Amino acid sequence: MKEYDFIVIGTGSAMNFVGAAMEDIPNAKIAVIDRSDPGGICLTVGCIPTKILVYPADLVRMVDRMDEFGIDVTVNNIDFQKVMKRMKDSISEDIEAIRAGLTETPNIDYYPETARFTAPRTLEVGGETIHSERIFLCTGSKPFIPPIEGLDKVGYHTSDTILDIDKLPEQLLIVGGGYIAAEFGHFFSAMGSKVTINGRNPQFLKMEEPEVSELALLKMREHMEVHVNLEVVKADRTLTGKKRLVARDRASGKTVAFTGTDILVAAGRTSNSDILDPAAGGVDVDENGWIIVDDQFRTSQEGVWAFGDATGKHLFKHVANREAIAAYLNAFHGEGETVPYHAVPHAVFTHPEIASVGMREAEAIAWFGEEGILIGFHRYENTAKGNAMALKDYFVKVILEEESRRILGAHIIGPDASVLIQGIIDLMYTHDMSSEPVYLSMYIHPALPEVVQRAFGSVYTPAQYRHRLYHMHGGHH
Repeated sequence: MKEYDFIVIGTGSAMNFVGAAMEDIPNAKIAVIDRSDPGGICLTVGCIPTKILVYPADLVRMVDRMDEFGIDVTVNNIDFQKVMKRMKDSISEDIEAIRAGLTETPNIDYYPETARFTAPRTLEVGGETIHSERIFLCTGSKPFIPPIEGLDKVGYHTSDTILDIDKLPEQLLIVGGGYIAAEFGHFFSAMGSKVTINGRNPQFLKMEEPEVSELALLKMREHMEVHVNLEVVKADRTLTGKKRLVARDRASGKTVAFTGTDILVAAGRTSNSDILDPAAGGVDVDENGWIIVDDQFRTSQEGVWAFGDATGKHLFKHVANREAIAAYLNAFHGEGETVPYHAVPHAVFTHPEIASVGMREAEAIAWFGEEGILIGFHRYENTAKGNAMALKDYFVKVILEEESRRILGAHIIGPDASVLIQGIIDLMYTHDMSSEPVYLSMYIHPALPEVVQRAFGSVYTPAQYRHRLYHMHGGHH
């Protein structure tokens, strides 16, 4: 049995502390295990490759609007293979650099294999048995495949496998109505595919504020078909060989069918801890297979820590990065390090872009009551820069505690949402989360961030805000 100072399973965010650990423990003997390409989900099949693809899609949508500004320009041809090759070349360079680092570092034994527990703190990997008093599980997650009759027979892509294609799908049927579906829908529709999205929730992008989701739905329907509240129950082929999905309307019970050349299942992520055989290692998981940890990332087995997607809480790379450092400090320095989750931000890189942090309105009301919160709201088009960009309907919404004016949450839909929200996130990590700096700061005029300052300056009670929204929608909720 091989002994190690510590073992890391997964090469995503855990790599953030491996270097530091080597300085902490001179001559440390380390095992790094990953059955997939090194770099973790974010680099290999997640955020980075998809953002490389989304950028050309954004450019296409920009060209679509040019005639509004008196510019006559058209997209003549999209070299889909070149778009895909640019993405693959970019990530494979990074993947190979990480692989070389793991392979060539003298203190590290790199196992590109599947590991499984055989006893507490003991693993079998690549035909060897290895042991350590400190093990870090950063095993990520995998695409969730809903139980759809006939799906396996017909064949489908996941968000992992679709990155390998080099022929543009003529008609793409997407199962799922969350951010993965929204981002791929944006990309493929801009590249020229006929896209149909089927979400099973009544609300498209259910993790967003309802009015954000509603506007996203409206804008995305200009470029693709988007259905909500549809449960895909069956997949088969038509007589002409096309792929077909049969879905049941969850409100009426009626069924409806969609045909296409390709199917992408983007129905969320699920745990992949089962391959580890966690029970054999004394590591408890919940009913969905996510690894259970305390607030210092300790599992039920002493000496074993887990973080990132593996725990199923916040499946974002930036969260995993922060958790990795905390888990490392707790394991090596016993510092009682925790991660604050009151302001976990995320963005959806679709068209229009969406960004969100902290509480949603309903959650804030549940905590503080109707009387206890204020809602700030401003539209891009009512700023000088937004007007110059001829923007319509996009907005910033902020949620404040009424008494202290501290920031509870923020939600933005429109160009550069992920950039505009960062200043708000920074304030939410100050000790009092005060919105005062927004009022006291000078904002460059005329620049897009003014829309954020104005949202903080135009505040309403929840009832006034709802009334305002109702009238903006011409009397429709």
